[in-house]
Amino acid sequence: MVGPLFEETEAFPRDRLADRLRRLAAQNIYIGGSSWKYEGWLGQIYRRERYLARGRFSKKLFEAECLREYSEVFPTVCGDFAFYQFPTEDFWSKLFGRAPEHFRFAFKVPEQITCKVFPAHPRYGAQAGRENEAFLDAHLFQEMFVRPLLPHQRKTALLIFEFGAFGRRSLNDVSEFVDRLDPFLAQLPPEFRYAVEIRNPEFLEKEYFSCLRAHNVAHVYNAWSKMPQLHQQMAIPDSATADFQVCRALLRYGRVYQQAVDAFAPYREVQDPNPEARDSMRVLIGRARENKQFLFLFVNNRLEGNAPSTILSLVE
Repeated sequence: MVGPLFEETEAFPRDRLADRLRRLAAQNIYIGGSSWKYEGWLGQIYRRERYLARGRFSKKLFEAECLREYSEVFPTVCGDFAFYQFPTEDFWSKLFGRAPEHFRFAFKVPEQITCKVFPAHPRYGAQAGRENEAFLDAHLFQEMFVRPLLPHQRKTALLIFEFGAFGRRSLNDVSEFVDRLDPFLAQLPPEFRYAVEIRNPEFLEKEYFSCLRAHNVAHVYNAWSKMPQLHQQMAIPDSATADFQVCRALLRYGRVYQQAVDAFAPYREVQDPNPEARDSMRVLIGRARENKQFLFLFVNNRLEGNAPSTILSLVE
C-alpha cells in the first residue's frame, strides 16, 4: 500500500504546476495554499534531501525553511497562523526574508479583532466565554497589525477578516453586524486590500454586500461546512463587492473541520474529489481573466485531501 502511494507522489508534475501558476500570476491570478508546512507534500512540492541534518530528515529544519521551496512553485499563500496572535516585528522580518520578491502573502487578521465572544475553550484561558472588548477596534488593528506590516507592504497582497459563526448572544442579525462592521471598514488604512469572510449563511444579504462594496472590500467566497456551496454564493446578485476577487476553498459542505483532519492527514493525496468546488474555482479564474481583475484563490488540504493536486486540477 505504501509503495504505490510514494511512487505516485514522486511523479507529481511539480515543474509543470509551477509554470502554469507563474503564467496565471502574470495575469494577476494568484493561486496557493492555506499554509505551507506539510510533510505530506514531500515528494510533490518538497524535496526531502533539502531538509536533512546529519543524514536524517529534520522537522525543525523543514518548518523553518520550506517556505523558500514552496515559493518556487506557488506565487502566494494565505497565512492562517496570524489568526491566533499578533505577530511581532521580528517574526514578520524573518518570514518576509524567506520569500522572494515576486511572492505575495495574504494574512488572516487576528481573532482579537474579529471575535465578539471568545469560545468557551481552554486555549482562551480567562477570556473563555467572555465578551471581547477589542471586537472591531480599528485603533488596535492599526497599531498591532497594520503598523508592523507596513514595511512589508509590497509582499502583502491581502488582509482577511474571518468572522466565525455568530450566535444570537453575539449578534441578533445581519443589520446589527453591518452596524458594527461599516464604521470599522471606513477606518481601514488605504495601504492594503481587504476581504471579509463570514460563517453565518443568513448574513448573505444585500445589506452586507452593500456595506463591503462601499469600501471596496471583497466578500470571500468560502467553501465551509455550513456555508452555501461556492457556486451558490457566486450566484447571489451583488456578491462581487470589490475590484478584485477572493476565494478560500476550505471544507466540503456538511463536513466539520476535525472530520477532515482525521480523514485526510497527512495530506498526501486527494481522497474525496469535490467537482462542485473545482468547477466554481475554474469559473472564478475565467471571470478574473475576462474582467482583468486580481484573483486570490486559496485551497486547503481539508477540501479534498491534498491541496497541490486540487490546484493542479484547476490549471491543467
